[in-house]
Amino acid sequence: MAVDETAGSKSVLSIYKAMVREPENVILVHVQRTEGKSSMIDTFSESESKALKESMRGTVYKEELDRKLENITSFYKREIENNGSAKVNALVREGIPAEEILRVAQEEKVDLIIMGRNGKTGLRRFFAGCVTKDVERSATVPVLVAMMAGSEKFLQYGWRRAYAAR
Repeated sequence: MAVDETAGSKSVLSIYKAMVREPENVILVHVQRTEGKSSMIDTFSESESKALKESMRGTVYKEELDRKLENITSFYKREIENNGSAKVNALVREGIPAEEILRVAQEEKVDLIIMGRNGKTGLRRFFAGCVTKDVERSATVPVLVAMMAGSEKFLQYGWRRAYAAR
């Protein structure tokens, strides 16, 4: 289950709660972009990216990212554990989100990837990209995408506001 702070990501909780059978294990994956969300960052060499990350250690910015990360992962972990008996393991990765989500899926031999869709369209999507679409195109396992912000209202729609991709 790929998670972040967006409303689109929170919709994965509604999809998870609507599942017919609860899984034994849930792996939460949050990819932290220490260096920001600019597409220019993706053009950095590995050594440039590593130097940038090193320069941020101990800064107020990095401490704030770490606090935000803790809030995100503990929120999802709490929501899942309070609604069932699945064992939850939260993984944090740094890098390009789609690549890291796919890497975790392969390493952990997952059966299903659940993600939310953030609703970017047009130029915004062109310039910022779409992690969900990138994962859909490259995943070797089914991808279930929640399309609506997570809320109790979502539950009245059930699976109609999600789609399966692969």
